[in-house]
Amino acid sequence: MKFESNKIDSNKLNNDKLDKDKFDKNKFDKSDKLDAQIQAAMKTTLVPSPQLNQTLKAALYAKEAAMENEPAIYALSLWYLPMIFNFVLFSLLAAAARLMIQNIYLSYFAVGVCLYIGLAGGLLTFLWVKRANLKETATIHIEKRGAWI
Repeated sequence: MKFESNKIDSNKLNNDKLDKDKFDKNKFDKSDKLDAQIQAAMKTTLVPSPQLNQTLKAALYAKEAAMENEPAIYALSLWYLPMIFNFVLFSLLAAAARLMIQNIYLSYFAVGVCLYIGLAGGLLTFLWVKRANLKETATIHIEKRGAWI
């Protein structure tokens, strides 16, 4: 007898489903109304006069022509900085190795390795310039008014 009281009424389930459907339908109706309001707000009826439009276009074209004649950006290429940094770093390491290592043969070997790596870094930088277009990649563009881009 206890189990019979826990039975779910099928009519109640159907009514709940219908209420959900009504809620979802209202939801879509509201979004459709909102979309219609947004579309109506986006429509504009203000159109400038043809004379004003032509005047503004002429002024814009004149400014574009003036900007093309005078470059507004200065380009500073920094392709050589990795090579210089590498050579200075390994030259300092070579000097430190020469001063710190007591064994003369070992110190000269360390100096040779450091100088070799410094020169190899320069060679790699030149290869990078030729193969990977480093001159354009490592460039800072500066506006004439002093703003960095």
